Amino acid sequence: MTAIITQYHPHHSTLVSILWNIANGLRGTYRPPQYRRVMLPLIVLARFDAILSQHTDEMKAHFEANKSKPQLVLDKELTAIVGKDRKQTLYNTSGFNLARLLDDPEHIRTNLIKYIGGFSAKAKDIFDKFEFEKEIDKLDEANRLFKILQTFVGDLQSQGLTLSPDVISNSQMGYLFEELIRKFNEQANEEAGDHFTPREVIRLMVNIAFAEDHAELQKPNVHRTIYDPTCGTGGMLSESEKELKGFNNAISLGLYGQEYNAESYAICCADLLIKDEPAEHIVFGDTLGVLNAKDKGNGFTPHDGHSDRRFDYMFANPPFGVEWKIQEDFVKKEHQDQGFNGRFGAGLPRINDGSLLFLQHMLSKMKQPETDAQGSRIAVVFNGSPLFTGDAGSGESNIRRYVIENDLLEAVIALPDQMFYNTGIYTYIWVLSNKKNAKRQGKVQLINATQYFQKMQKSLGNKRNELSEQHIADITRLYAEFKQNKDSKIFNNQDFAYLKVIVERPLRLNFQASSERIEKLWEQTAFANLAKSKKIKDAAQIKADETQGLAQQQAIIAALNSLEDTFYTDRKAFLKVLDPILKALNFSVSAPLKKAILEALSEQDQTADICTDSKGNKEADPQLRDSELVPLPSEIAFPLNLGYDNQTHLDELLTALRPTIEAYMQAEVLPHVPDAWVDESKTKLGYEIPINRHFYEYKPPRDLSEIKVDIVALEKEIMQMLGKLQ
Repeated sequence: MTAIITQYHPHHSTLVSILWNIANGLRGTYRPPQYRRVMLPLIVLARFDAILSQHTDEMKAHFEANKSKPQLVLDKELTAIVGKDRKQTLYNTSGFNLARLLDDPEHIRTNLIKYIGGFSAKAKDIFDKFEFEKEIDKLDEANRLFKILQTFVGDLQSQGLTLSPDVISNSQMGYLFEELIRKFNEQANEEAGDHFTPREVIRLMVNIAFAEDHAELQKPNVHRTIYDPTCGTGGMLSESEKELKGFNNAISLGLYGQEYNAESYAICCADLLIKDEPAEHIVFGDTLGVLNAKDKGNGFTPHDGHSDRRFDYMFANPPFGVEWKIQEDFVKKEHQDQGFNGRFGAGLPRINDGSLLFLQHMLSKMKQPETDAQGSRIAVVFNGSPLFTGDAGSGESNIRRYVIENDLLEAVIALPDQMFYNTGIYTYIWVLSNKKNAKRQGKVQLINATQYFQKMQKSLGNKRNELSEQHIADITRLYAEFKQNKDSKIFNNQDFAYLKVIVERPLRLNFQASSERIEKLWEQTAFANLAKSKKIKDAAQIKADETQGLAQQQAIIAALNSLEDTFYTDRKAFLKVLDPILKALNFSVSAPLKKAILEALSEQDQTADICTDSKGNKEADPQLRDSELVPLPSEIAFPLNLGYDNQTHLDELLTALRPTIEAYMQAEVLPHVPDAWVDESKTKLGYEIPINRHFYEYKPPRDLSEIKVDIVALEKEIMQMLGKLQ
């Protein structure tokens, strides 16, 4: 099978090597982790220069002669100089290009800043996000600016290489950025996965998302929109565009995204400008809530950059296990105030992982089949946590519940481990749609693709495995065929629902006022606090309180020592003896203090009588409390349509399922603990997707004789090695 790496341009490795050598020329002025600050904007600048440099004089002259015209008119005219068919604004009116900058080394800093300032608005914004002017000043102060530009241009030209789009395609530029960012991040010990997703994983995602829509997508005059709320450097958008153009070159596409990392945003926008696509569709800011971290002090500002849009296809690789504390206030407010009219109605996950917030955000962007027959499809990469983390009734469980009960989940695909640059963990692609075909309705497909990979010839960070084109085709076929086999299993939606029931057992205690148990009273907080004053500053009062408390402690101990050392298995009988001596004390014994006394003098005893409350109801023993997960029967009506406040809306379901719970208790619990019962007030509805459990294959341990043979062989090998040391 052909390795993914062979899809690189023939000059890919040469380009990476040259650019990395140029970056090493920054050593001294910059530490290796800081090389990116110069190299990434410089690569973008060189790419723009390759497009514009041949029109330098014409753009300058036209601008000088027409600068009084409205900006929109001037933008259009200057862009037309670059290319008559060009749709997106890109030009430079400074009269400079990289070659001319090198012709005037004395004024290199001033002219370079003028060159960047002469770009059209979006291109200037890209360099602003890179904060490139700071690096220009730093390089100039270190007397390195001319040298690095000279090396950059000269080394490429001397090798007969160029960053022109006529030679290096946009996808190759994506690979180039990938590898350089990975190298820079390795130097900084940062996570490369925060910036991009391996291209073959993206290809799998887009192949699956489009698998059932090929016929529609090949029709003439088709327009589709694609969105990535965590678009990074734009890999998802680029690959999905390439896939669609591959079988319908005339398709009209709108690419949309949002990104909070300024550097990644700049790269993504640069890529779109180079391809003559609308860079203004990429919004800078935090998708979940705030524009950026510094806005927290000024109050939270909603920054869903595409709040009024819905999309045909959505792809994302949101950060794994990253907390959302900085967005917490805004997200909680939207959840509470807007409910399902906002983005986070189904629930909020725990603060240390915001993955499912991004999923809900994407669900809110789906086109609705009721108003738009197309509907939408989503492919998103998660780690294992969103599948099962969170108890019944938790935010995570309720989000899964919303997705499954609304029949939005088509498939979950388990990928091999060591697929991503920054982590070796297993990852999972969720495929969601509100336009399921008839055979998928009410069903969820689980696909085990953990064995579909090949080893890379050379590891890239934590990435040691990759998908070949054949693997991508095979996994896509598993999804599209929707058949049951060893790597594909199909379930009803309700198979992922369960009731968490709390199983109680009665409290049984014996009591005895023995010296050993009376001594345990000192370990009880309520008793120990008697001799601790609540005053802080009044020393005299503190002393008086402590003296009084010590006296009360001694009085209680003396009263308990006056009791006979009788063994009781009935709490009521023991209280008939205990209560009179406590009432005889010259101070009142509070309820917490009495509870502490009983705690010290009691021990669990399953042969003792059951403890009951004042109404004669059995008391539960907290130490024996357990929980059971009861699966929903397949015949239960689904979806349940109970709302998402578990405890408020479960009464009707529990009434219907009481026989199921009773049957479960009879079969699984009561044979072992006959006195157990279910506390129905604590029953909760939960959802989880235990994909690993469904594909688990038991492997029996090896025969002892085989193990013995191996041990003997190892012993011989060790002895031979030791013999060589003598």
